[in-house]
Amino acid sequence: MARFARPAKEPGRVKQLLDVFHMTRKVDSALIWWMLLAFLVPLAVGIVLAVLADSVFGAILWVVLGVVSGFLAALIVMNRRAERAAYARMEGQQGAVGAVLRATLRRGWRGSEIPVAVNPRTRDAVYRAVGRPGVVLIAEGPKGRTQRLVDEERRKVSRVAPNVPVSVLRVGPDEGEIRLGQINRNLARLKGKLTRAEVLAVSNRLESLAGGVPVPKGMDPTKTRPVRR
Repeated sequence: MARFARPAKEPGRVKQLLDVFHMTRKVDSALIWWMLLAFLVPLAVGIVLAVLADSVFGAILWVVLGVVSGFLAALIVMNRRAERAAYARMEGQQGAVGAVLRATLRRGWRGSEIPVAVNPRTRDAVYRAVGRPGVVLIAEGPKGRTQRLVDEERRKVSRVAPNVPVSVLRVGPDEGEIRLGQINRNLARLKGKLTRAEVLAVSNRLESLAGGVPVPKGMDPTKTRPVRR
């Protein structure tokens, strides 16, 4: 009787943290020093409070608390710098915006890693997210090359949902554009105009249009993701 192959065992939490540490250290030489500083500050505070404690038990408790707090602080620093390193690796790559939307789009927003419009010659793309502030078009590429794509998508949205506000974000290194890691921050700054039911209705209407275009070559959103906190 044939034996069924056992599914591959997922790496443990410690192994995942070590992998993140090694990958981040390759592109961030200051990682160790920042983590060490984050660990030592809470530890130093714990030691000072332990010296001032009235009992041995209190002193031990403060030291243990300082060690645990320092360890957590070091992990937080590593996570943030790992996230920054991940965004830095994706900067300038085609399809990077889609990877960010797929991996980090916050609750209340509906979006996809598939662009709604792509310039077949330059591979510039426009993505769409729908939330309480309305429809947000996210352009990936210089303004001069993506403006026509943005205008066409804006007209499509106006035909399907004429009273829904449309905002535009541009991702890139030029003036007036934002970085990959700032997409969610800028989405959060927009003021809510729609109810949750309206967000769902608008999203369904837009999805009923012609399907999205393929992701540009050079970026696989399923394999390249920013590190989650």
